[in-house]
Amino acid sequence: MRWSLLFLLFFSFHLYAESAPPADPSTATEAVEETVTLTPSEKIINTIDTLDDDLKVLAKQAAGKTGTAKNVIDMQMLKKNDEIRAEVQSLLNQYDEEQKPLVIKLVNEQVAYLKSAIDFLYKQLTAQQEEIDKADPEQKLLMQKSLQETTGLYHKMLKEQWINFRWLDRLGVPKPKEAAALVESVRQRLDFMSAMLSFDSQQEETLSGQLKAAAEGEKATLQLQQILAQRKVENDIEAVQYLADLGKEMGLETTDYTKQLFETTGNLTNELLNVKVIISILSGWFDNIKSWLLENTPQMLFKLFIFLLIVFIFKILKNITRQIVTRAVSSPTLRMSQLMKDFFISITGNVVLCIGLLFALAQVGLDLTPILTGFGVAGVIIGFALQDTLSNFASGMMLLIYRPFDVDDFVEAGGTSGKVSHMSLVSTTIKTFDNQILIVPNSKIWGDTIKNITHERVRRVDMVFGIGYSDDVEKAEKVLHDIVAEHPMVLRSPEAMIKLHVLNTSSVDFIVRPWVKTEDYWDVYWDVTREVKMRFDREGISIPFPQQDIHIISMPEKKA
Repeated sequence: MRWSLLFLLFFSFHLYAESAPPADPSTATEAVEETVTLTPSEKIINTIDTLDDDLKVLAKQAAGKTGTAKNVIDMQMLKKNDEIRAEVQSLLNQYDEEQKPLVIKLVNEQVAYLKSAIDFLYKQLTAQQEEIDKADPEQKLLMQKSLQETTGLYHKMLKEQWINFRWLDRLGVPKPKEAAALVESVRQRLDFMSAMLSFDSQQEETLSGQLKAAAEGEKATLQLQQILAQRKVENDIEAVQYLADLGKEMGLETTDYTKQLFETTGNLTNELLNVKVIISILSGWFDNIKSWLLENTPQMLFKLFIFLLIVFIFKILKNITRQIVTRAVSSPTLRMSQLMKDFFISITGNVVLCIGLLFALAQVGLDLTPILTGFGVAGVIIGFALQDTLSNFASGMMLLIYRPFDVDDFVEAGGTSGKVSHMSLVSTTIKTFDNQILIVPNSKIWGDTIKNITHERVRRVDMVFGIGYSDDVEKAEKVLHDIVAEHPMVLRSPEAMIKLHVLNTSSVDFIVRPWVKTEDYWDVYWDVTREVKMRFDREGISIPFPQQDIHIISMPEKKA
């Protein structure tokens, strides 16, 4: 039915071909024998005649066809019509004055029959829409496709009619009244499709909301209605975009329609670069924000007050909780490390604050179910993305449980050495002896050997001193005993060990191993080393150093 109008569009060319004067039989033979040179415009007219003949053949073929076969022929006829219009366009660029009446006639025929086609398609659209409104949802989906095709053809005819009026302007025979009427028709159609887009968009949003809250038995029907609404919105967007472009060519103001398309689809187009469109969009946003603020500001201020009040109360509870936990973990019977104490104090305070935030959000009307669900999903994703961080976290827990070191301990761990300054669940802060701060990941510390230098209260200072082979061993041993015994920081128990240890290459080595308090380790080490050098010098005991004798042997020169 929608293609039957195409026959009217092509009938103008049939009339032109039939109205041409018959060929003179006397000159028929001469026409065959002689070669006639045609001008470009005459060739175009002949091409139009040929296309017109093809249309006659296709029209006869379509008369007895139905279904798919007829649709294929209709598509061929539509393509032939486009080719004819292309030839007319070419003819307009190169006709001569003698052919001008013929060109005007061709264009006027197009105008007349496109007017009939537009009226016919408008009636078809009205009838199809009424049938769709009465149909079941399943039938509506099938009929929507046919309505979309008819709508597209109707809008195409409007555009081609506008092209016809532009052709007449070029030919010097304008039709201002008919052109103005067409512009008004396009404007009304654009207003109608814009309103249709707004209505269908609201319907789609409503159905989406109903579908989320619907029972299982109702979802099938609502899903079908939502699919239909989505297709209608897609068709409306396509129609508004096409008509807006056509209206812009006609000189209509299309700013509001471009704004509507952007707000509906969110797609960025070249039209958005227009200053008027940008101002219109920003103005609309400002009006929406202004209306929202006027309606919701008092309520939002009250909710904000409640939110801040709850957070303030829970901050007080956090401090109280931290004080209680601090007293609990400080009990000497628990024997907790300082790191473990800091961990419990910090974690309990943060847990209380988090509970307060969730409670405050719930009181202001925020649904926590999606948030908690989102936390669960985000936790899985973050777990995969932050595997190294989770490894550090696990290592931090192991360090807190097994307590290989505590705050202020001197350690060698993770390839570093220094004093433990602070520890979190993911890293440990170590201050080196030259006052540098090193932040070491817990996984690196837990996965390596941990050497706690200051964990024990008493340490042994291991030192080695060598004397020459010519020196008195007993005298040197007595001097070493005196030096260790006279130092006030050396402990009497355990007893210090001083023994002849190794007969080395260049020296006779003694080991000197006194016991001291851990904090006195370096003082004793440095004091004893200094005193040994001074006493050995006074007592005439040598401290050898490695020596090597080099013998140079001169070889006699060879005689020539």
